[in-house]
Amino acid sequence: MIQRLSLVSVHVLDQERAVKFYTEKLGMKVHTDNKDLGFRWVTVCPEGQPDVELALLAITPSPMLDEERARTLRDLVARGTFGYGAFRTDDCRRTHAELSARGVEFLGPPEERPYGIEAVFKDDSGNWFALIQER
Repeated sequence: MIQRLSLVSVHVLDQERAVKFYTEKLGMKVHTDNKDLGFRWVTVCPEGQPDVELALLAITPSPMLDEERARTLRDLVARGTFGYGAFRTDDCRRTHAELSARGVEFLGPPEERPYGIEAVFKDDSGNWFALIQER
């Protein structure tokens, strides 16, 4: 039986730049950084949730992704096609202000929603995430 989610993939345009974005701007920590596999496997996680990792995957040709599909995926990510998920916060307005000061691009200010307060941002590759303060 499945017990918990432990890893989520996020396709990024530049892996090193993404690591800096997720650590320096979002305040996450590097969980795993392995370059001995023939490619770089790097994951990050929120400080308070080390059991759930985000794998920052470079969009490069691989056994699962030929050059044509890699090019298509890079183009789709760069256009902001994907929305990957939501991060919880206890104070959306305060977190929005902190992350904005660090250079995170929000689509607008925090707004009241039926489920709480939400602000949507994009990572440095164009992936969309919501920052949510639950009611």
